[in-house]
Amino acid sequence: MKFVIVGGVAGGMSAATRLRRLNEDAEIIVLEKGPYVSFANCGLPYYIGGVIQNRSALLVQTAEKLYDRFRLDVRIESEVLKIDRQHQKVTVNHQDYLYDESYDKLILSTGAKPVVPPMKGAGEADNLYTLRDVPDAEWIVQMIETNKTGRAVIVGAGFIGLEMAENLYRRGLKVTVIERAGQILPPLDIEMAAAIERELVSRHIRLFKGRTVTGFEDRGATVVMDDGRRLETDLTILSVGVRPESVLAADAGLELGTRQAIVVNDRLQTSDPNIYAIGDAISVRHFVSGTAAVIPLASPANRQGRMVADILSGIERHYAGTLGTSIVRVFDQAAAVTGLNEKQLQGSGIAYETVHTSPYDHATYYPGSQSMQLKLLFESPAGRLLGAQAVGEQGVDKTIDVLSTAIKAKMTVYDLTELELAYAPPFNSAKSPVNMLGYVSQNILEHKVDAIQWNKVDQRIREGSLLIDVRTKSEYEQGTIPGAANIPLDSLRERIDELPRHKEIIVACRVGLRGYLAARILSQKGYKVKNLDGGYKLYSTVFSAKNKKEKN
Repeated sequence: MKFVIVGGVAGGMSAATRLRRLNEDAEIIVLEKGPYVSFANCGLPYYIGGVIQNRSALLVQTAEKLYDRFRLDVRIESEVLKIDRQHQKVTVNHQDYLYDESYDKLILSTGAKPVVPPMKGAGEADNLYTLRDVPDAEWIVQMIETNKTGRAVIVGAGFIGLEMAENLYRRGLKVTVIERAGQILPPLDIEMAAAIERELVSRHIRLFKGRTVTGFEDRGATVVMDDGRRLETDLTILSVGVRPESVLAADAGLELGTRQAIVVNDRLQTSDPNIYAIGDAISVRHFVSGTAAVIPLASPANRQGRMVADILSGIERHYAGTLGTSIVRVFDQAAAVTGLNEKQLQGSGIAYETVHTSPYDHATYYPGSQSMQLKLLFESPAGRLLGAQAVGEQGVDKTIDVLSTAIKAKMTVYDLTELELAYAPPFNSAKSPVNMLGYVSQNILEHKVDAIQWNKVDQRIREGSLLIDVRTKSEYEQGTIPGAANIPLDSLRERIDELPRHKEIIVACRVGLRGYLAARILSQKGYKVKNLDGGYKLYSTVFSAKNKKEKN
């Protein structure tokens, strides 16, 4: 059997090495159009920032080592120009030498390419870069070191854009980030991204939200935004997303789907039975919604590479879909997401509930504990887990991984209450943050409390609801939601007659726990009451971020 793989890096090399482990006598050829067949592209921002100082650390394997260990025929700087499906061969360009290579089975691992929107003057800009591979990173490092770059503009505030913002800041550059959406980190919901925004502002990174770049002047030295403002820059990084690299597949007549990604079945097989596709170039089924999605992440690509090798070796495998679990560090904060976010759910037709909690990563009486902000989305009334988000300094990775596993296992919020997770004071709390998410969600589904979200409370106050801040007097005086009256929780039973029975009452505390206790007291006394989910901490974080946007 002769296998030809188009593209290396994550998916392609995982497929190639697994194929060899299962097929010692097969002929395996990897055609990579770039100079490096296996590199850590997720580490590129950290190489630019000097965190990873040695470029060789990024090169996971070389063609020579892959031949010595696996007897793989790896051909770098070999671009596949055409697929001849009828004769089962590809046309390859190696340094302007064209030749045909036959195959029995073909695997496309062509990846994705950075999106470059049409912008006036972009073609003449000398300092405009995208970041996809090692040569891109080398050009950016050379630009910084040879031109004594002092100012940088990042266009796009997604995961890569913010990683670049941090690393350029660490190299001493003054950084500006421009994001066309109304928030940074679009995979998160706006209230969860607000904490990361505060982290950027605290580092004096200038941020423009809801703005687009329309062009460049002075060979890239000036960035022009859609509101007419002009920013001077020495270096501009475009990080506005990627699109599937599917031209080769399209030219071969293979079926394409959403965002022009290659359509595959659950065996990673394209519309041609002899051609398979994996990685960032394909359309996958979202594990939660079941709809087609493009989720360009390294982890799914690696797993798909191994799976397609198993399938081609006669092992029965089926790809169940992708959750999109991902994480990013932005200075001292981390932000992570898995499953569906609320923006996606709003258009899905799925009835869902939302809870926010602010647990500590380990027992508070043990030194060094830090609070996280967690968000859980679950189906109502069944309790099926739909998605989760986490932001904080510590414990974010562990928490999101547990929740991702729970979603994959098709658990409900009731199952979260029963998870037995490792506990000792330096590592966790006896009731872990994941358990607490389950308890809070369970209370909502079992009608022990009625919650109201941060973005609904102001409207309800305008409509006549009464807002009671149940924190202490000193906490209340340091800042509260406009229109709130103060009745501390410990005084509520004695002062309950001050509350009108004909009005809806909203109770609020710092993070929601004391509000829940107040709601239980009032509801059992016959009051119609809602607890502010996430409390004043969440509300104030979001609205301080909104105010900063208005100042920009």
